Amino acid sequence: MENIDILKNRQARLKEDIAAMLDSYLIGSISNPPSLAGHNLTTKVDGKTKTIYVRKNLVPMAAEMSMRYKEMWILLQKLSKLNWEILKLEKE
Repeated sequence: MENIDILKNRQARLKEDIAAMLDSYLIGSISNPPSLAGHNLTTKVDGKTKTIYVRKNLVPMAAEMSMRYKEMWILLQKLSKLNWEILKLEKE
């Protein structure tokens, strides 16, 4: 069983990493379908899948922002597991 102080340090580090990504993320996937010219962003809006055209000059930035969201999601999952471990230790 890990010490609660070590877990809280990890928690603080994860929070910092997540906060650093909050300013520029984009939920969705960038694709370049062969049937269409250009790139598209596919995302959910009000529970429905929407496709938005992405101009060529914005594709690199949009792709990076989409990747940031995926990385942030992984960090959120790690933070959730860590919070669970801290909660269990604090209940003891």
